[in-house]
Amino acid sequence: MASDRRVAYLEDLEQALDTRGLVGRVVSTGTGHAFLRVINPDAASLAEDVTCAPSPESPDVYFWWSWGERLHPADDPAAAASKLAHVLQPLCREPVGPVPHGAADAAWRWRAGHP
Repeated sequence: MASDRRVAYLEDLEQALDTRGLVGRVVSTGTGHAFLRVINPDAASLAEDVTCAPSPESPDVYFWWSWGERLHPADDPAAAASKLAHVLQPLCREPVGPVPHGAADAAWRWRAGHP
C-alpha cells in the first residue's frame, strides 16, 4: 500500500473531525511515516496520534490508536471520528441535575472510577 494512500485516509479523517469539534493535522515524519495529530481544542491535554496501516493478518486498512490497537476501518472516517470525539471529551466533574447534599463528591468519585 502506498504511503500517499495512507495519507489520503488520514486527511479524510481530519475532515470528518471538523464536524465533531476536534482539530486534526496530518504530520509527516522524517522517516516517511505519517500520522494524524488530533486535539480537543476545549481541553488541549486531550489529544491522540492516529496512524493508518493494513492489519497484520489481512490486507484491510485500519486507523490505529497510538498504543497499537485498531481504532476503525479506514474506509469509514466518520465512524472513526465519532470514536475519537467520544474518547477525547473531558470527564464531567459536576453532577447533572439536582444532587442531594453530600452526594456530589460520591458522584464525582464514581465517574472518575474511584471507589
